[in-house]
Amino acid sequence: MSVADHAADRGRLRAAFVALAACFAVACAPLTTEREVALGRGAARQVELEMGLVRDPELVAYVRALGGRLAALSPRTDLSYDFNVVDMAEANAFALPGGHIYVSRGLLALSNSEDELANVIGHEIGHVAGRHHAQQQARQQQVGVLSTLGTLAAAVVGGAEAAQVVGQLGQVAGAGFLAAHSRDQEREADEIGQALAASAGWNPSGMAEFLATLGRETTLALGHKTYPSFLDTHPATPERVESAWARARSLARAPANPLARDRVAFLGQLDGLVVDEDPAAGLFEGSVFRQPDLDFRVVFPQGWKTANTPSAVGAAAADQSALIQLALAGSGSDPRAAAQQALAKQEVPVVQHGPIAIGALRGYQVRVSQASQQTKVGGLFTWIAHGGQIYRIECVAAEARFASFAPLCARTTQSFRPLDAADREAIRVHVLRVATARSGESLAALGARTGNVWSPERTAVANGLDAASGLRPDGRVKIAVSLPYRASARER
Repeated sequence: MSVADHAADRGRLRAAFVALAACFAVACAPLTTEREVALGRGAARQVELEMGLVRDPELVAYVRALGGRLAALSPRTDLSYDFNVVDMAEANAFALPGGHIYVSRGLLALSNSEDELANVIGHEIGHVAGRHHAQQQARQQQVGVLSTLGTLAAAVVGGAEAAQVVGQLGQVAGAGFLAAHSRDQEREADEIGQALAASAGWNPSGMAEFLATLGRETTLALGHKTYPSFLDTHPATPERVESAWARARSLARAPANPLARDRVAFLGQLDGLVVDEDPAAGLFEGSVFRQPDLDFRVVFPQGWKTANTPSAVGAAAADQSALIQLALAGSGSDPRAAAQQALAKQEVPVVQHGPIAIGALRGYQVRVSQASQQTKVGGLFTWIAHGGQIYRIECVAAEARFASFAPLCARTTQSFRPLDAADREAIRVHVLRVATARSGESLAALGARTGNVWSPERTAVANGLDAASGLRPDGRVKIAVSLPYRASARER
């Protein structure tokens, strides 16, 4: 949950939404181009809303220039391709119907050459060119009672966006979405992507090199890996990696004309990139959520499954029988007026309402109860004024268990407060920097000298190095440094 467009996503929701975006057109096959473009436009809006985009103009312009050169050679000429960097810490890339293509900031941080990035983007163009979204087989599991809870939340706070947020929290807390390209689709996308890269002057071996790096990154993360990477929806079997190497040897490459003249220049495009979790969207530490840009913290029930989206942050009970979420309702200083304005647009039975103090902050609380087709659902909604904004905490559960749920709701609501100095001191941001190794220096020694927060093993993987081998001839090494979080820390 962030201040810019109320946007920037984190946690499990991002992982689930990548799969959701990939599934967007499943039910619509066969697709006409017009229908595909319309579906893609809607999905792209959701990506921006639910995942957030990196706004660094220089970095985005670089990715778009690279993608545009590849798209100009695409076998599909009936689409206008669009390229963006999605604000996702994990290494991933995906395409939507209609030519919307995304690489994550995590994938950029793991890339070690323009050749690698060109092949990945070419691969995603290959999925669009092959119309794989229309062919894709996927299955979506149901999310149970949270769908009903989302209906009530939407009815109280104003419609589709609220229902969407609650529904997505339910999908994450529940089964989520499962989607993957078939082996034949991956093979075809590799073929198209590598051919596009070679035709545009990049080395087609970049695909095999990137897959090898990503495979090592996945292996390193085994045992504590929570989020999917490119390999989860683009499986890299040994046969596929070997095929990429073999294909690269067989492709004729056009004269090289890179945007970044060499690896050093390429790494310069990445210098200053936020890596790992971005505090601008807020951070969970256990059940405690801190949002430095909006100056608040809130504590959700322990053991609940949490999710942080651009529109809301929340948690769902492990059995999906209840949820609590917090959203930014708009600017203002009168929580009662905000509550009345929301309720005036709805027809939800109000059981009780009145002012409430949330520490030193003013609040207004509304208890509602509404029958649905499945069950009777209860809700407690609290509007809170803070810093010129109105926040809304939504507690929703089946009416039959609402009394037992109410204390958890009350504790979460009353935990909302401004950040103190200790909170702010605890918030750090990891930023990618490019260091120059000294002669004979090990990765461990370089890390100690430069304040690298990555382990030598992770540093080796991020730089496409074998920990036992030497550094690259240019001596440049990507590292991550920890800085006190400030808005200016995100500027390059």
